[in-house]
Amino acid sequence: MTIRENLELREKEYLSPYASLSMHTKGRAKEEQECDIRPAFQRDRDKILHCKAFRRLKDKTQVFLSPEGDHYRTRLTHTLEVSQNARTIAKALRLNEDLVEAIALGHDLGHTPFGHAGERALNRVCPLGFEHSQQSVRTVERLERGGQGLNLTFEVRDGILNHQTIGKPHTLEGKVVRLSDKISYIHHDMDDAVRAGILKESDVPAQIREVIGCTPSDRLDHFVHDIVTNSMGKNDICMSEEVGNAMRDMRKFMFENVYQNPLAKGEEGRAEQLMETLYGYFMKHTHTLPEEYLSLLAEGEPKEQVVCDYVGAMTDRFAISKYEEIYIPKSWILL
Repeated sequence: MTIRENLELREKEYLSPYASLSMHTKGRAKEEQECDIRPAFQRDRDKILHCKAFRRLKDKTQVFLSPEGDHYRTRLTHTLEVSQNARTIAKALRLNEDLVEAIALGHDLGHTPFGHAGERALNRVCPLGFEHSQQSVRTVERLERGGQGLNLTFEVRDGILNHQTIGKPHTLEGKVVRLSDKISYIHHDMDDAVRAGILKESDVPAQIREVIGCTPSDRLDHFVHDIVTNSMGKNDICMSEEVGNAMRDMRKFMFENVYQNPLAKGEEGRAEQLMETLYGYFMKHTHTLPEEYLSLLAEGEPKEQVVCDYVGAMTDRFAISKYEEIYIPKSWILL
């Protein structure tokens, strides 16, 4: 018996009857030889961790564009915080931590530079539309490994696709990540907003603070405990009505005071214009795309999709650099 098989049996013996077992995965789109050490979901976690799209997250905006300071979140630190919160919940509920971690690490791989500003811009100019959860799935299915994709299991791809509010994951592990994503960004975006001087803790309405706490760490702790307490022994992942309502109120408060705040988002118009300009340029000059994207065109992929693949995969820094390279005379850069 291999190490992997022993680990699979351990999952069967220990995990909740509602957990997703590695040995019962619905499998991969393409068959591949199983690892003798790692169960399927652990292997997927490793594939994601070592892919190029994951490394690019370190230079992609979470909320604040080019903040002055070293402690603001990026898309990568957001992803790691989602993973940590999701694993805490999964461990307490005896769910499959490997599956939770794989979904969490992969859920934002398809995000654009400049956060949701970049996503809005591509969705506006591309006739095929652009939505980051769908692009995350396309990244792992098609774009990574020179067009071969990562060949992940159904459960991981399903969790990535359905991680947003409107999503309906097929596994409890996917539902854990879906909630963890929300409580993570509510926690860290408030923390960053206080750091930036946009908000004070006292600005949070008293009725919210009374239910879920008076600091970002208090609220995060309260959310996690509430999810664990209300999901224990159930074939569902849920919150109490009181805390769920408080979370929705807190999310609404954040949209009104941070996500739509001119001080926090004042540069987003320029970011959207930059993204639209790059999209338009590469639509007219597809021959300048890197070889891996030209290969996608040669295989019959729509030009609009391939240009979105390229521009959407850029980091903030690379997108600005590419814009300068195309549109700003070199003599001006030296001034």
